[in-house]
Amino acid sequence: QAQNPIIRDQFTADPTARVFNGRMYLYPSHDIHSPVENLKEWFCMEDYHVFSSDNLTDWTDHGVILTQNRIPWVKKDSYAMWAPDCVEKDGKYYFYFPAAPAGAEKGFAIGVAVADSPVGPFRPQFRPIEGVAGIDPCVLVDDDGKSYIYWSGMGLSVAPLSDDMLHLAGSPVRIEGLPEGFKEGPFAFKRDGRYYLTFPWVKDKTETLAYAMSDSPTGPFEFKGIIMDESPTGCWTNHHSLVEKDGQWYLFYHHNDYSPDMDKRRSVRIDTVGFNSDGTIRKVTPTLRGVGVCLSLIHISE
Repeated sequence: QAQNPIIRDQFTADPTARVFNGRMYLYPSHDIHSPVENLKEWFCMEDYHVFSSDNLTDWTDHGVILTQNRIPWVKKDSYAMWAPDCVEKDGKYYFYFPAAPAGAEKGFAIGVAVADSPVGPFRPQFRPIEGVAGIDPCVLVDDDGKSYIYWSGMGLSVAPLSDDMLHLAGSPVRIEGLPEGFKEGPFAFKRDGRYYLTFPWVKDKTETLAYAMSDSPTGPFEFKGIIMDESPTGCWTNHHSLVEKDGQWYLFYHHNDYSPDMDKRRSVRIDTVGFNSDGTIRKVTPTLRGVGVCLSLIHISE
């Protein structure tokens, strides 16, 4: 009766989940078997799909929304379309993604594609966001309409976005006060007036999921602890998002369930997450049961 992983016909990783118009949308990266020799043992991602669900059990694949060879500034055949995000503002949907820029020897830039619908069609901008060099973009649209972009690259950084969501509106700030150790994949959200910055953190050998809290979207952030422990099977990465739907919070994350011998091909899972009375996050134990409702359990309850 397992509901995890939730996508079973392809590899999906780095899941950003968002609720738009009462429906859950999932924007993951897309691990594939590498067609090029230099990425046979490394992460290989060519494009992005978007999925959606009303019940978190039955997921619709809306197909490819962006691919590396149809974005003007991206290095062709780089296979580096890593962890993305998507947010809505004023009726437009903004999809943020990292990729290897054409003409650069190394490194990543972050681009934006815009659509009138959560499933596209998304129109990529001709250039990446100036002033941002890194991966794993996350955007928080605050209650006052101001927006902030977070990313990783030599640490975690944050900067305000312009009203058009396409440019920085201020200088990046490095987020300080977090524990030592490798950190990436920031996901920021707001709950009950407090700002949460969550991120994969290598405390020992592989990535945990950890978090910090603040009264401001740009910090200072106070480290609070771990949301999810290291993978017991040694899957090195974890990447995630936290989202509320119908009064329940969910943690989307990934594991290499369908590729136990190769942790560069991951699959998305979901588990419920709760909060303590002081706003701190309760640690999540990963399950294969997941959060979906299956017919056998409905029959038993009846």
